[in-house]
Amino acid sequence: MKKLVMLLAAAALAMPVKIMAEEKAMETTPKEFVVYSDKGNRSNHYIPSGWMGDYGDIKMNDQAAESPKTGTTSIQFTYSAKRTQNQGWAGIYWQNPANNWGNKKGGFDLTGMNKLTFWARGAKGGEVLQKVIVGGIKGTYPDTANVEMGPVELTDTWKQYTVNLSGKDLSYINGGFGWATTADLNPDGAVFYIDDIKYEADPALKPETKKQEAMPFYIYSDRSSAKNHFIPSGWMGDYGDIKYDGSSKEDPYLGDTCVRIIYNGQKAQGSGWAGIFWQNPANNWGTIDAGFDLSKGTKLTFWARGAKGGERIEEFKVGGIMGEFSDSDSAVIGPVVLEKEWKQYTIDLKGKDMSYIIGGFCWSANVDNNPEGATFYLDEIKYE
Repeated sequence: MKKLVMLLAAAALAMPVKIMAEEKAMETTPKEFVVYSDKGNRSNHYIPSGWMGDYGDIKMNDQAAESPKTGTTSIQFTYSAKRTQNQGWAGIYWQNPANNWGNKKGGFDLTGMNKLTFWARGAKGGEVLQKVIVGGIKGTYPDTANVEMGPVELTDTWKQYTVNLSGKDLSYINGGFGWATTADLNPDGAVFYIDDIKYEADPALKPETKKQEAMPFYIYSDRSSAKNHFIPSGWMGDYGDIKYDGSSKEDPYLGDTCVRIIYNGQKAQGSGWAGIFWQNPANNWGTIDAGFDLSKGTKLTFWARGAKGGERIEEFKVGGIMGEFSDSDSAVIGPVVLEKEWKQYTIDLKGKDMSYIIGGFCWSANVDNNPEGATFYLDEIKYE
């Protein structure tokens, strides 16, 4: 009995110690993980080293003193949209260590965090970021999550934005933050500022469910419209024979601009044909899980015309990209002989599985049916 009393007393004494230890552990669990707060701040993590796409179009000043959100500095980005590397888009990844594209260990374990927040503003307002990225770097040491948010149309005043990470595996994140934008969305370039980038723990935040996109769902509305989706990045066949202009003011069907495509038929790569896929994200040939659920759409419509009339497009297409993350279906019309005046065309999607689409739109033409090449225009491309 005496031994039992002593054991109970010892247990009673140990319980407060255990509770105190648990409370201390809870107190020491970080509530945030900073990517950038101020130039030279010791709490900063990751390095903005992963310059992508038309990297020559980007200038960065990570100690801009012009009206930061907090502290003494913010990060200023100047994007010229000059297509220096002929990609039509550009962006930056914050990595650990610098220039780590998954070829070395360096990811942080951010378990416990469930959102990333940042503040941003445009120099004028109206600047558009095509997407903001968390994770997504592959390689020998891949990130355990890949989350994208966007497009984001900036105002000329500071505004906070949130990337919901609830339910995501953040046990290894090398690509801590990233942004990308396109020349189509910012045809005259863009100057914008970002500040106070950090991961946070928010117990009230719930996981997002994949939603069916509302209709109409635009691929191209106007050159800088935040309603645009997909990127004309999948150049195929004789890609050297193509010139693409998403800001043409040559008699657009609607709005200020349309898409002009020049196909010269010179067989630059020896294929005898060429085409472009609009993809999400850029250059996604089924390797990235980023499909839109377009199940509410029953058709894709677009307006097209030829510069002379008689230009023959072999096919206009929706979906059909295969890979690890394949499109759920495909639909095609063609061949289509264009007229000189604008005409609307429709790809019927009734009965098609549009629950996962990364290849939003596509055209292809060949030199046999366009021996002198072809110049044609597209506008108001959208799912309905």
